[in-house]
Amino acid sequence: MPENMSISVNGQTHVPPGFRFHPTEEELLQYYLRKKVSYEKIDLDVIQDVDLNKLEPWDIQESCKIGTTPQNDWYFFSHKDKKYPTGTRTNRATAAGFWKATGRDKVICSNCRRIGMRKTLVFYKGRAPHGQKSDWIMHEYRLEDNIAETNM
Repeated sequence: MPENMSISVNGQTHVPPGFRFHPTEEELLQYYLRKKVSYEKIDLDVIQDVDLNKLEPWDIQESCKIGTTPQNDWYFFSHKDKKYPTGTRTNRATAAGFWKATGRDKVICSNCRRIGMRKTLVFYKGRAPHGQKSDWIMHEYRLEDNIAETNM
């Protein structure tokens, strides 16, 4: 890797001037998420790990910004938190509100085969069921469970 390329130092990512990060959904799933769950090295460490339940949407942008140019999209990895220790429901609450799923999950395909899903969530300020809808939207991606291993 050339010396002027980005490296991660103490968890802070430094990118070269003019760098833009606009991955496709297929790239997010096939390259970044698959490598992350397989504990493989990602060549350019630009996606941060965050605890979504401890961050408000307006704090995510500072934690996950890439470079110095203004951004409208931020990318991060976050583990799902369970609402109850023995249950399957996901905890999506923060101190100021909660993320609520909206609409149907979208199928993500690569070469005509299903590789994952995208869930759209909207942030509501306050507590359910009386929260106030905000303009914050998040897309949650998950890999398909029964995908055969890709060729090396």
